[in-house]
Amino acid sequence: MVLTPSTMLPLGTQAPPFSLPNVDGSTVSLEQFPGAPALLVIFMCNHCPYVKHVAAELARFAREYQARGAAVVGISSNDVSTHPADSPEQMVHEVDDRGYTFPYLYDETQEVAKAYRAACTPDFYVFDQQQKLVYRGQFDGSRPNSGVPVTGHDLRRAMDAVLAGSPVFADQKPSIGCNIKWRKGAEPDYFG
Repeated sequence: MVLTPSTMLPLGTQAPPFSLPNVDGSTVSLEQFPGAPALLVIFMCNHCPYVKHVAAELARFAREYQARGAAVVGISSNDVSTHPADSPEQMVHEVDDRGYTFPYLYDETQEVAKAYRAACTPDFYVFDQQQKLVYRGQFDGSRPNSGVPVTGHDLRRAMDAVLAGSPVFADQKPSIGCNIKWRKGAEPDYFG
């Protein structure tokens, strides 16, 4: 496990498009969320201890904010040839076990992760109604074995601001987690 921080994609970036298979067999694309007051895109996976650490609260968080009109999408981009626990078949079980109510998409080519400059799991991106990036960073200050409760404090502040039509705070802290498991030879160039 390599601890990796978010790349902190520049605020104001337009949401990169995606069209990916969901665990339910459908295809989900960015175009399905026009006019959503907020869109949360999460790069995540099944096996990462940092994702597991926030998973129960993330499931609650998603239900709460979806009920308030926000769109939420999870994306797994890990290479399943080296990490079979993150395969689409296992993603189905993860959705059932965790009670995720949001689409959980598989980015087999890893092109979507590269477009978002995703670096770690979990990696959170919040876009406003115009699908412009207003937050990228941590769920909260909790980490595995830190003793700090998992609350989603930072992400809640950002989502609440967006839903209220207010500016999102500028002091955004990178998420930290396991590195995305890139296919051999497909590592992105934004780490150099």
